[in-house]
Amino acid sequence: MSLLQQMMRASQPAESARVLGLPDARWSALELAFWCVPIAVFFLFPDYLVFGSQVLIVGLFALSLDLVLGYAGIVSLGHAGFFGLGAYTAGLLAAHGWGEPLTGLAAAAIVAALGGFCVSFLVVRGQDLTRLMVTLGIGLMLYEAANKMAFLTGGVDGLSGVTMSNLLGSFEFDLTGRTAYVYSLVVLFVVFVLLRRLVRSPFGLSLRGIQQGPKRMPAIGTNVRMRLVAAFTVSAGIAGIAGGLLAQTTQFVGLDSLGFSRSAELLIMLVLGGAGRLYGALIGAAVFMVAQDVLSGINPVYWQFWIGLLLMVIVLFARGGLLGGLEAAVSGIKAWRARRGGAA
Repeated sequence: MSLLQQMMRASQPAESARVLGLPDARWSALELAFWCVPIAVFFLFPDYLVFGSQVLIVGLFALSLDLVLGYAGIVSLGHAGFFGLGAYTAGLLAAHGWGEPLTGLAAAAIVAALGGFCVSFLVVRGQDLTRLMVTLGIGLMLYEAANKMAFLTGGVDGLSGVTMSNLLGSFEFDLTGRTAYVYSLVVLFVVFVLLRRLVRSPFGLSLRGIQQGPKRMPAIGTNVRMRLVAAFTVSAGIAGIAGGLLAQTTQFVGLDSLGFSRSAELLIMLVLGGAGRLYGALIGAAVFMVAQDVLSGINPVYWQFWIGLLLMVIVLFARGGLLGGLEAAVSGIKAWRARRGGAA
């Protein structure tokens, strides 16, 4: 069944959609096992919880880009702008006396989503190269604005004095990172569940259709521009949540949160893990962060060489990233077994 046929059926009443078109929303055993890993990390590696919380936050950030790149086909080189908006929003609130984590995180999401909504009309007008330049320009403008507004953001010295209240009034953000890790994991899981639901809905199928055939989508009544605007806005809001989490858990906001290198690294993570799969964003972020930590520990000067080599190997031999390569390997094994069974 083609994607357009699935979407046409998904536009029918909910009862028909469940029978005819929408992807299965049930959780597989492999998915449940995946989420058991970060829970096990909390108990098995208590000395690495600070680093683990950073991995979770970067994974959430990668999810935000995966929504617009992997599903809607919008290439962005300025997504760090929304990450930084969220970080500075949560950081400034805490620095000026409002250190309650959950409301600060909500404010970070709202400000970043509003920023994404305002610029989305410029982004969705063009095609790939135009979108690349527009998003890059937006990111650079936000970076320089934060640099010039040192009286507010701290400039190159960063925003300090971020003091967080206890989470839910009981859990303190301590140096061991226990609260930060659990907090980041819960936020990541909640956002992931919502995104998983979103991409498996008729809206998510419409984004797939826009990515594969934007000129055909209006034929089934889809407002392509507004769907892309909505996806970009949601993506910016999720990036803002990730930025807010970073500010709250580290209690510091650096100018690099808006930097181009952060956006570039985000693209590398999606290439490594596999765009358009959600889990690919999480796996790519984890692989990149762990590889960066290990390789920089071995050789602080030339670690980027090995990251580049890993990226080239993935691109050459694992189409669709690590998850794409794994899926191809599993399909190949199944096909080989089928041929062997038929021959027998």
